[in-house]
Amino acid sequence: MGDLLLVRHGETEWALTGQHTGLTDLPLTENGREEARRVAPLVGSYHIGAVFVSPLQRARETAELAGLSRVTVDRDLVEWDYGAYEGVTTREIQRTRPDWFLFDDGVPEGPPEHPGETPEEVGARADRMLSKVDAALANNEGSVVLVSHGHFLRVLTARRLGLPPSGGAHFLLATGTVSRLTFEHGRPVISGWNLRP
Repeated sequence: MGDLLLVRHGETEWALTGQHTGLTDLPLTENGREEARRVAPLVGSYHIGAVFVSPLQRARETAELAGLSRVTVDRDLVEWDYGAYEGVTTREIQRTRPDWFLFDDGVPEGPPEHPGETPEEVGARADRMLSKVDAALANNEGSVVLVSHGHFLRVLTARRLGLPPSGGAHFLLATGTVSRLTFEHGRPVISGWNLRP
């Protein structure tokens, strides 16, 4: 069975400013494009059986620049829907909610087009995605690549390891990196995190 490779998209303007970027469809910065290109040798060193990509342009462009082809765009890979906190920094939020923590508290409701998600809802989406990953791993000899977003991939990692969605808080994930999840003695493990060439 192959590995699960997690690719966080390259840098965006809001990643630089620390603004929560959920469903806002921002492009990569020029540095983000370079980060994506640098991912290519890492993912290229694996035999890839399937690639799933978030529909948001920062993830799709990262996949393309990383040399990933025959991708399946999957809506379950979008970033956490931050609701009313879309575009807002943690520092700004904590001016009025000093103890606020995304992985425990979630977000307040936003407009109809992005109402927000609880940690449990993001966890359920991650579980759906992991079912698709397991099916792809069972059906081919290669590894599976997910190109997605920081907070979502952190929750997905927690769920893969049998932790609650809030466990994603323990896995800091930088832009333009590759992380590798595999199995040891039948148990899921992290074998590489925040890897860069």
